[in-house]
Amino acid sequence: MSRLLRALLLGLALVQPLYTFAAEPPAILLGQTYRGQVDVSHYLISEKLDGVRAIWNGTTLRFRSGKEIQAPRWFLDGLPKESLDGELWMGRGSFERLSGAVRRDSPDDAGWRQVRYMIFELPGAAGSFRERAEAIRQIIRQASVPWLREIEQFSVVDRSALQTHFSKVVKAGGEGLILHHADAEYQTGRSDVLLKMKPWDDAEAEVVGYKPGKGKYVGALGALRVRMPDGKEFYLGSGFTDEQRRNPPEIGTVVTYGHREFTANGLPRFATFLRVRGE
Repeated sequence: MSRLLRALLLGLALVQPLYTFAAEPPAILLGQTYRGQVDVSHYLISEKLDGVRAIWNGTTLRFRSGKEIQAPRWFLDGLPKESLDGELWMGRGSFERLSGAVRRDSPDDAGWRQVRYMIFELPGAAGSFRERAEAIRQIIRQASVPWLREIEQFSVVDRSALQTHFSKVVKAGGEGLILHHADAEYQTGRSDVLLKMKPWDDAEAEVVGYKPGKGKYVGALGALRVRMPDGKEFYLGSGFTDEQRRNPPEIGTVVTYGHREFTANGLPRFATFLRVRGE
């Protein structure tokens, strides 16, 4: 065998595992925004949790990006063999603490002891969502571990009852509500069988520049200049922690922000940074 051929084969052997184990984002259901466009009596309702989306395929737990979540072995051993979709959660208003715990390359056992895996879907399962919700209850009852929970589903008779529940959740510090059509078969992609009801809308934009900080933020980030999918640009200056201002998202990163409606120029009103996409 020639020296060149040996070098090529060695290079292929070194590179091949990168392709074999490359993470692919899992196909999941993504919701639309609720704007009063449906008969809510046909939907099951649950609280929208401010957590980290996590998909379990029976052996591996992954973020929605496809990256493997480095959870402790005891946490994974308690999960059933069925595929699950849900949110890692520590409670209302705890997203930053949760994100810090579950995104470590080496699992923080003490942090994970506070995490609950809140299940709201069974990927690929047959039947209506109402039937899958019942199946989730049975799976969790059989697993019998304290960190595996179902997200409670309930129904309402009309929009007035929905608004009452929504106001109660938001007042208590919750993010809002999720509406899932009770008769829907399992599907993936963005669909109106799943609707999000929140006091703020959210959207995504690409980081294209920075504005330096002033006052106590001299030497740090003042605002991100971001570009919306339609090409419009604006400065996103609130919602950042001090650490994020010292180490802002890189140019080209896609970020999620919350806002209230739009200006006459089509720019978001009261835009607030939420997180880097995938977090």
